[in-house]
Amino acid sequence: MTPQAKLIFTTSLLLGTTITISSNHWIMAWAGLEINTLAILPMISKSHHPRSVEAATKYFLTQAAASALVLFSSMTNAWHTGQWDITQLTHPTSSLILTSAIAMKLGLAPFHFWFPEVLQGSPLTTGLLLSTVMKLPPITLLFMTSPSVNPTLLTCMAVLSTALGGWMGLNQTQIRKILAFSSISHLGWMAIIIAYNPKLTLLNFYLYTLMTTAVFLTLNTIKTPNLATLMTTWTKIPSLNAMLFLTLLSLAGLPPLTGFLPKWLIIQELTKQDMIPAATAISLLSLLGL
Repeated sequence: MTPQAKLIFTTSLLLGTTITISSNHWIMAWAGLEINTLAILPMISKSHHPRSVEAATKYFLTQAAASALVLFSSMTNAWHTGQWDITQLTHPTSSLILTSAIAMKLGLAPFHFWFPEVLQGSPLTTGLLLSTVMKLPPITLLFMTSPSVNPTLLTCMAVLSTALGGWMGLNQTQIRKILAFSSISHLGWMAIIIAYNPKLTLLNFYLYTLMTTAVFLTLNTIKTPNLATLMTTWTKIPSLNAMLFLTLLSLAGLPPLTGFLPKWLIIQELTKQDMIPAATAISLLSLLGL
């Protein structure tokens, strides 16, 4: 890929994200999501390997379906309420459709099947973008509509995501797939709390982004595609390998490390909301990931 093309796609990516984050109108938010999807596709398929092309196709079809659902839910809401403001999503059916659409965009279970495959077919740098930057616009939309989303649906999706993220990650040897399931598990933590305390979701997302960026960049430096080669990399750069080990533990949420902070706060908030069974379930399931 030429530097000019890379610059255009990166700029489009930032533009799409900025448009979605700063918009008040549903059509603008949808346009930003579409720009984002179209800008990341060439980055996924730039190696022209059949697996990359397959990943790009899967990503495109999933995101196009989710964008159509976003548009459909906002149109249904506008039909019933007469306005297009994102924060005024008051119609229950629209709210349910939007929650499903955003779950599809993020890769929350049960709409998670595309994410590990796409991440496995992408280069590490594109994988980093898919795991962090591309998750920001849908999470922002969920943040803005959080007063009207259905908490029961989100809680079910969240517990399912944490369970699947932990279980499916156990029998993987490819590092990118393990990171994909880790991402699904983290999204479960973000989804369970957004209806009660949206700021905690953002805190969780920021810390997750920070740790995932560290992991992806480290793996990119030591060129490690799977666990077998990771075992032998400590001879190359021992200090970097030690930092990677600590970052992975932090990402898993081991208590003295940073990754435990959002989980602790979320469990605290869920307990305040009398959701002790959900808090217990999600805490026990996250041990699988660890």
